[in-house]
Amino acid sequence: MNNSRTRTGITPADFDAIMREKVPFVGDMGVRTESLEHDTAILRLPFSERYLRPGNVVTGPAIFALADIALYAVAWLVVPQADLAVTTEATVHFLSGAKPGDLIAEAKILKAGRRLLIAECHIRSDVDNSLCAHVIGTYAMPPDQK
Repeated sequence: MNNSRTRTGITPADFDAIMREKVPFVGDMGVRTESLEHDTAILRLPFSERYLRPGNVVTGPAIFALADIALYAVAWLVVPQADLAVTTEATVHFLSGAKPGDLIAEAKILKAGRRLLIAECHIRSDVDNSLCAHVIGTYAMPPDQK
């Protein structure tokens, strides 16, 4: 795990604590931040039987939740307090069934403006590294906190 500080000062441990405290649903999912760097966040969703759907694949809502959390993580790379950043739009392309196992999300900032952040996220299966989903998301960023 990368615990180095980002330009906003947030570490992976900081983001995990924020999610547990401020978004308990995410804490309940057990998502872990593996890396936060200049414009990229890598998160892991540990496998749980409760994420399976018929066909023995991980359900879409679990995949999208992981993507949305990873996109939220990159908002914290832009502003030091992104509590008020919210998803305004997301497009999800489910590309293949995710086999039972951990999922890895890699979110990257495409454009960070004063009001909007646009980022993309790739979700891969840790079982076979297959690309399961591609998500483009837009976040409304909080106003300057001066």
